[in-house]
Amino acid sequence: MQLDASDLVDFYEAPIGQLARRMISRRVRVLWPSARGSCLLGYGFAVPYLRPYLADAERVVSLMPAQQGVVAWPAERPLAALCDEDALPFADAFFDRILVVHGLEGADATRPLLRQLWRVLAPEGRLLLIVPNRTELDRLLRGALFEPLRWDRALYLPPLRGRSLVRSGNTWERILRRTMPGLSGVHLVEAGKSLYGATPVPVGRVKRQWSQAHQAPATMSEAFDRISHSREPSYDGESDTILF
Repeated sequence: MQLDASDLVDFYEAPIGQLARRMISRRVRVLWPSARGSCLLGYGFAVPYLRPYLADAERVVSLMPAQQGVVAWPAERPLAALCDEDALPFADAFFDRILVVHGLEGADATRPLLRQLWRVLAPEGRLLLIVPNRTELDRLLRGALFEPLRWDRALYLPPLRGRSLVRSGNTWERILRRTMPGLSGVHLVEAGKSLYGATPVPVGRVKRQWSQAHQAPATMSEAFDRISHSREPSYDGESDTILF
């Protein structure tokens, strides 16, 4: 089931959501410590994990599926837009890295989405999926011509909202990661493109929807101009506040 964007905002603004973001962000930064010079796409609801890369990436874009809805992010200069999951509004091999959060499990059709992600990813690019369940994920990725490269896990704490658990979350995460490695709440999977046996991916009917809380650009060229000129100060990834 695809969650609504407003519900996801509420979750990440709550203490338990801030804790989840910190736990997952640490593992993301282990896999991707920097995105310097890269074009980075966040798909689904990846915005809580994109902000650390705004300072050094060449370009950062957040696409949110139409069935989820969109939020203005960052609030001061929005780089987020709605899209159809089976027709991403970008040229082939446009992005060096793609981060998918709250995107795969809510997709109407997983394979067409994965094939679109494959299409817009550069030949040497990397896809990073954050998913709650690993079941059949290896098969799904290989079926969409991705090669899984690295696996990691995060969120060992139960989804409880007690203040003491939230305050001690960092400690419990480290303990449970060592003692119960199989009981994580999410899986992180980094994959590359498998070019063997690749066939062209149809672009389909592209709806270039830049539906934002602020005024949408009149043309795609204006939208890319916004993106390419947007920069933000550095961010240490540890703040409890998420700016939407």
